Amino acid sequence: MAVVFYPAIIERAGLGFSVFFPDLPGCTSAGSTLHEAALAAENAVIGHLATLAEHGDILPEPSALDEIERDRSIDEVARLLVRALQPGRILRVDLFLEESLIRQIDRVSENRSRFLADAAKMALAARTI
Repeated sequence: MAVVFYPAIIERAGLGFSVFFPDLPGCTSAGSTLHEAALAAENAVIGHLATLAEHGDILPEPSALDEIERDRSIDEVARLLVRALQPGRILRVDLFLEESLIRQIDRVSENRSRFLADAAKMALAARTI
């Protein structure tokens, strides 16, 4: 997975702040403080990229922060680069599992593939090399 940095713009929104990503339409986050909004931005971009990859959509390349023009209609308070790991290409694989194990997974998860991928990531992270 490649590390990417997407530009984010934080604006005033009511009593708090909202964040949007010019390169990622529909990807937003918010916080009651500027600090909270900035921290929430990372989770938003990670989730957005994962959803795009899961649906087989092309992941947009991040723009340079300096190339994004100001919109005078936005009450902009900050710009920042938000770090994310760009998900790799999704591959289809065939697995053989006991039927009872599949039933147990399906009872606790809405997405079998995501459940198995998360379990594999946790197991790999727990390994010491």
